[in-house]
Amino acid sequence: MTFTSLLEQLGGLGLFQWLHILALVAPILLTASHNLLQNFSAAVPPHHCRLPPAPLGAGQTGNLSSEGLLRLWVPLDGGHQPERCRQFSRPHWQSLEPNTTSPNGSLPATEPCRDGWTYDRSEFEATIVTEWDLVCDSWKLTQMAQSIYMAGVLVGAMAFGSLADRFGRKALLSWSYLQLGAAGTATAFSPNFSTYCALRFLVGMAVSGIILNCMSLVLEWSPTRTRTMTGTLVSYSATLGQILLPGLAYALPNWRWLQLTLSMPFFAFFGYSWWFAESARWLVLAGRPEQAIQVLKRVARINGRRAEGDGLSIEVKELGRDSSHLLSSPSPPSSQRFATSFAYYGVAMDLQGFGLRVHMLQLLFGMVDIPAKLLSTLAMSRAGRRVAQVTALVLAGLGILANLLVPTELAALRTTLAVLGKGCLAASFNCVYLYTGELYPTAIRQTGLGGGSTMARVGGIVAPLVKLTGEQMPLVPPIIYGSIPVLSGLVALGLPETRNRPLKDTVEEVENRWRPAAPGRASQADEAKKSQSPTSSLAHPHHPTHLLSPWG
Repeated sequence: MTFTSLLEQLGGLGLFQWLHILALVAPILLTASHNLLQNFSAAVPPHHCRLPPAPLGAGQTGNLSSEGLLRLWVPLDGGHQPERCRQFSRPHWQSLEPNTTSPNGSLPATEPCRDGWTYDRSEFEATIVTEWDLVCDSWKLTQMAQSIYMAGVLVGAMAFGSLADRFGRKALLSWSYLQLGAAGTATAFSPNFSTYCALRFLVGMAVSGIILNCMSLVLEWSPTRTRTMTGTLVSYSATLGQILLPGLAYALPNWRWLQLTLSMPFFAFFGYSWWFAESARWLVLAGRPEQAIQVLKRVARINGRRAEGDGLSIEVKELGRDSSHLLSSPSPPSSQRFATSFAYYGVAMDLQGFGLRVHMLQLLFGMVDIPAKLLSTLAMSRAGRRVAQVTALVLAGLGILANLLVPTELAALRTTLAVLGKGCLAASFNCVYLYTGELYPTAIRQTGLGGGSTMARVGGIVAPLVKLTGEQMPLVPPIIYGSIPVLSGLVALGLPETRNRPLKDTVEEVENRWRPAAPGRASQADEAKKSQSPTSSLAHPHHPTHLLSPWG
């Protein structure tokens, strides 16, 4: 009897599965918010040089308004707004005269801001930018902070992925909740920028642990026929988190309170994580069949199938867990993970670049995920994972590249194209998480997901760095952000289809899937299926030994 059949016998997508999924996806709401938190915690409000405390000619300026003093000391940029990083070396009295225009040659020399900056706090009360003056020559530090966070997500993917295959999904998930709660809360009390970056690195690690283990526990407890739906529920919880974020940021304009609000609930998630059920698939492959039986009996009781659960027994089989075969197997969609993450964060972390209110843009970026993920779910169910993946990536890249042809003055059209591109990238994320989980076998699923997530985080790290090239070459970032998804989508045409196929549990099964059987001979997997009696196991309680097979 296959593991998939056993799940159906114990209730399929029953009460246990629904409670388990809801408990797992609730933390994803806030995890997704942490990924995009820097759009608000590191927002750059309008600013200009702080006026000298005792300007020359103070006796003549005593009756000047604040606007007059600003014109006296701060030149205007091309958009007739105060320059953000320069001030006059000496007062420019001519600027106070009505209807006078001074030739460029008569303007006094300018210099960098001497006394710091004055910030417009109408939208953001406090951000890390206003608190530590990360503007002008220091503006690149905000991009570095996001790259450091993504580096933490990368390290977490590598570490927590392999550790979960060794110690179990549940233990690593509980630890990740605790780490995010502790590091995220401490971030809210950071005394300086260096401490902030170090703590955000730890938060990024925990985010990886949560996402990877949540997806595996959902997939490994879901029957084959419901995997698309349950995987999409995880994805939609991330979408709701993106929609929740701008509302919280609007209500909490101080970055420290926002950081604290998004971190404290993880202590509660850690508290109830004891209730989670470890993956029975993993327990069998880890050589703990007795524990697997106990977990399955608990699932059966919650699903109202106590009799079937009480009849379970197990035959222990030697299971090879040699992950060295991983590299000899065809590579799962690592390039798609890189391309999706790279373009996604390149677009999603540049909301202020579109010239509209960042809260509204984040809301639009979150809401477009709802129809995008619905369409991708339908495509995965009807056309297959591969077609959905390729279509989402190619359309996303074309949407980003189309913005190159739109003048900057048409902000509404540019925003529309960006929102559509981001929606396609969200659809790609929806596909790739489920697709990757289905391609890897249970024995190394977390290691495989961690490897794929590593490539995704490399994309997330590189994305802010590519943005820095736009200072000298404005066209380079959008060309790169758009071209990579298109190329990656074409590469995805070579991946196998996994729709409506049971999860593989061992590396050998995966290799047999890729290796065509010799003419006239069935594959080992087919022979194993034929050797299994369809009338054995729980359906026949008089059978002397009920076998829980790890093959499914």
